[in-house]
Amino acid sequence: MTKLSDLGPPIIGTRHGTQPASESGHFHKCPSCGQAVDWRDLRQVIWHEQPNHKRLELDA
Repeated sequence: MTKLSDLGPPIIGTRHGTQPASESGHFHKCPSCGQAVDWRDLRQVIWHEQPNHKRLELDA
């Protein structure tokens, strides 16, 4: 299983528009694997855009 840290250092994106009202507004559920994806980390976004990807193992 691929770990998030295997994808390299965090790539922090910049949000356009207003900030979400709560922390949960930064996440969405991947329709392919069902894992929560943090929109602020471009590593996660790019990983979950790949067809037939597996869930990422989050580092503790």
